[in-house]
Amino acid sequence: MGPTDNGGASLTDHLTATIRDSGPISVAQYMCEALVNQSHGYYTTRDPFGLEGDFITAPEVSQMFGELIGLWCADLWLQMDRPAIVNLVEIGPGRGTLMADAWRASQAQLGFHEAVHLHLVDVSPTLRALQERALVDTRPGSGPHWHHEFPEVPDGPILLIANELLDALPIHQYQRMTTGWHERLVDITPGSDTFRLVLSPEPAESPYAIPDTFAGTPIGAVVELCPAAEALVSHITERCVARGGAALFVDYGYTESGPHETLQGVRRHAGHPVFEQPGTADLCAHVDFARLCAVAGAAGGTVWGPIGQGDLLRALGIHARAARLKQGASSQQTIDIDAAVERLAGSAKMGALFKAIAVTNQHLKPAGFPAR
Repeated sequence: MGPTDNGGASLTDHLTATIRDSGPISVAQYMCEALVNQSHGYYTTRDPFGLEGDFITAPEVSQMFGELIGLWCADLWLQMDRPAIVNLVEIGPGRGTLMADAWRASQAQLGFHEAVHLHLVDVSPTLRALQERALVDTRPGSGPHWHHEFPEVPDGPILLIANELLDALPIHQYQRMTTGWHERLVDITPGSDTFRLVLSPEPAESPYAIPDTFAGTPIGAVVELCPAAEALVSHITERCVARGGAALFVDYGYTESGPHETLQGVRRHAGHPVFEQPGTADLCAHVDFARLCAVAGAAGGTVWGPIGQGDLLRALGIHARAARLKQGASSQQTIDIDAAVERLAGSAKMGALFKAIAVTNQHLKPAGFPAR
């Protein structure tokens, strides 16, 4: 991804000028600019989380989410025979809430914090400042260390967390026509400065652009591909296999590849038109977990899941943790804890909508996932 800094001009002006100069752009390029443009991108210029923001992620719902993941990481460190140095990595760490909770809970495992080198991958100066405040209690010398991209993380054993990251990576959309697969592009609506979707007049040049799993797609249907997510998962898997370790991905999505049209905008906890005021709303698309599992397997990893987030949290002990928190809690606090458990793990809430996969080397068995 390479966002363009266009000085004081608005992002709409910049995108309009780009399209007028060079023609329609891919949905992926539009998403990239809208989310991480250095001057006007959604994630680079604001704190989007919480009730005052645009959406709430699992770590913001309850401390239990991050605590259980912290213990998940500590257990894997034990299975790795307690390496003297392990890189604990989070990509897209938001406000740092998940990692702060994970760090606090994992101190119960003797020796783990002494081994950890903490690395955060984030492009947002605004969010980096919040992460630094959230992680002020980490052990001196352990980090956190910040990076713009995963390849910057130092070599060595790794334990990686990516919660609600993959859905924000830029997608390409292709529509199947009688003449082949045509990419959907973002163009300017004639006579205005608004944007619209158009089809590339020529079919995709590469016969490998669309995986074979989409061969039976009906005419007129749309598929979404995310090369950025595939490349990232492949690279992380290769690191886990070569150096030892594991990665956990939690996101919303589907478990069977097929035609889907899921690109959406979110602003102030409600839907927002994708092509209206780019840079002011979150843009995301559902994750094709089947595709990413295949990619991780091809990279040599052992793949666990996908399973529902609720299944994972229950297996990790969310109900026992909730019971512990409720000891000595007020009536209202007890109600809030029960509500958080239901929201995170309930089948009608995030528990079913969100899925989890883990990728490990062949010697590790991540807690919470059914035996292979």
